[in-house]
Amino acid sequence: MLRRPSHYQLAALCYRRHEGRLEILLITSRETRRWVLPKGWPKSGFDAGGTALEEAWEEAGVKPRGGAPRRVGRYSYRKRLKGGLPVPTDVDVFAIEIAKLYDSYPEAGQRERRWVTPAEASQMVDEPDLKALLADAEALVTAPARK
Repeated sequence: MLRRPSHYQLAALCYRRHEGRLEILLITSRETRRWVLPKGWPKSGFDAGGTALEEAWEEAGVKPRGGAPRRVGRYSYRKRLKGGLPVPTDVDVFAIEIAKLYDSYPEAGQRERRWVTPAEASQMVDEPDLKALLADAEALVTAPARK
């Protein structure tokens, strides 16, 4: 049976240390209001990490602490395109330490933002692969980048 190849997106695992514990930034999607990571399609003129960083700025208003985004994993889900057609989509995830959240950014007012623990983040998202990735966030953000 023929199958369409997966689509490809880049996501930002935005994190900070608050009162000694790791927190992950989740945002709501614009249409379904599900909790997700900032993510988007590859962009011309940006490498994969740069696209993840750009999506984090546009969708969540983040200012990174510094250093290049590090690839920490991948998850798959079924993206609903316009018209409701679900397509398999692979998402490379890049860890980005956050220094600050801005109140004014391109999608301000269109999404909710929330800092949560990795365990809470894992429970809030719908995608099984992303749940597993978030549950292991402490190890992922301190480990070397994955190829």
